[in-house]
Amino acid sequence: MKKKLLLCLTAAFIAVSFAACGKTGEKTTENDNTAAETEETQEEPKYQPVTKLPQLEGVQKGDTIATIHTNMGDIKVWFFPEYAPKAVENFTTHAKEGYYDNVTFHRVINNFMIQGGDPDGTGMGGESIWGAEFENEVTYDLRNFRGALCMANAGPDTNGSQFYIVQNKDIGDDYKQQLASLDKSEDIGGGLKAGDIYTDEVIAEYTNNGGYPSLDMGYTVFGQVYEGMDVVDAIAAVETDDNDKPLTDVVITGIEVGTY
Repeated sequence: MKKKLLLCLTAAFIAVSFAACGKTGEKTTENDNTAAETEETQEEPKYQPVTKLPQLEGVQKGDTIATIHTNMGDIKVWFFPEYAPKAVENFTTHAKEGYYDNVTFHRVINNFMIQGGDPDGTGMGGESIWGAEFENEVTYDLRNFRGALCMANAGPDTNGSQFYIVQNKDIGDDYKQQLASLDKSEDIGGGLKAGDIYTDEVIAEYTNNGGYPSLDMGYTVFGQVYEGMDVVDAIAAVETDDNDKPLTDVVITGIEVGTY
């Protein structure tokens, strides 16, 4: 699947939380293994401006961490329970109980993300530790920067067990140019200005290190890779079929949860 990254920096787009971008052809991280291509809009939310960006602060002593062992190498992540307590509890509990053992990364798109967490390996399965879908936990303080660990969903508040890791290294020249020329004083609704969301630090991270900004606020970011992005890149580069499923299984052999 090769789809163009769309820039949606209009006031209306930012105000509707980037929920699956709502644009035909935009990549999504849905847990039904298909891309939503609707024109739906949502009620304007009232979110807070960026206050801090913990992903850019790096893993700290005492943080909860996990090592995702795969047949292609290890990926190490740390978590943000103060922002996404349910997503963190769900993932770490599943990990400790072996729910993800021998589960594949069933959907892989180079220059986008790698997605796993479905015991069926189809993109249609998996459930939360509570046996029911749970709500999104979103904030402008956590973004779909390269290396972000996020919940995959089939629409708002439909989180189960599936997750993805953002892999995109470069948002593209068009996106960079538009971010560079963004009018930060523009009123975007909900009491926010464009600069409240796209701070200098956010723009620099997306511009210099990559990620997928159009997924922000549509999916729960609950962790960040701090070691093993070379493994994420290697997984993203594997050969896939027309449904973005690796031709040779990429398997999570186990996940260890601990403290940094």
